[in-house]
Amino acid sequence: MDQQPLVSVIVSSYNREKYVKRAIESVLNQTYKNIEFVIIDNGSTDKTSEIILEFRKKDSRIVILTNKINLGHVKSLNKGIATVHGKYVAIICDDDFWASSQKLEKQVDFLEKNSDYVLAGGGIIRIDKNGKEIMRELYPETDEKIRKSILLECIFVHPAVVFRKKSWEQVGGYNENIGYADDWDLWLKLGKIGKFYNFQEYFVYYLKWEGNISNRNIFYSLIMANKLRRRYRKDYTGFRKAILSGWLDYLYYLFPFKKYCRPLLSKIKNIILKYQ
Repeated sequence: MDQQPLVSVIVSSYNREKYVKRAIESVLNQTYKNIEFVIIDNGSTDKTSEIILEFRKKDSRIVILTNKINLGHVKSLNKGIATVHGKYVAIICDDDFWASSQKLEKQVDFLEKNSDYVLAGGGIIRIDKNGKEIMRELYPETDEKIRKSILLECIFVHPAVVFRKKSWEQVGGYNENIGYADDWDLWLKLGKIGKFYNFQEYFVYYLKWEGNISNRNIFYSLIMANKLRRRYRKDYTGFRKAILSGWLDYLYYLFPFKKYCRPLLSKIKNIILKYQ
């Protein structure tokens, strides 16, 4: 591109001294250089702040915003995006890192050539806390296939996407009162004003945390998922299939011998969630 549009990259970090360095490095190592990199220190009490400051001394593209107290991930993202100047916005989580140095370059190029698209995502490589690969996931590519599947589950992973800031403003940003489905809700809102695309490439190393989500939070996320499905039932196809999938998740949560019924549930889910 002769004149590269500005991309605003946002990361909100809280007590991630072990992981935030690799997240930041994966952004600074992108082949796409016209970025402003807003790092929000969300009230950290470990060495996260020191690590961020060291990067800022070396790269003037970095802007540090500091919350005196932890505002929560969603409020911090809304705060950060409201301050940026980029045409496009990319989010990276403080415990993940980008797998491709060409991620931003490819996504911006696509969005520049396709003005009717509001969002471009990609695949992920799930890893454990030791960096060992667990599995790889690609998602439906075309807008048509995405729309048939997006009520079933959130098929855009937060650190894998780039979206237009203007579109984010148009739909009102993230809903700060929706809990664990804030990103899914944003994608569903964006899809009402534009089209989707998923690259069939792996863009993110995505850290899978084990044992840090309480039963209460799991239950709440399942309830919120079905609320979202009902809210957007008129905007996307596959509502009945999505609700059935949600109830299967709920029944699995209630089942006392989960590990014994997991294979059967997986087979049923694969049939229901099979992308068309």
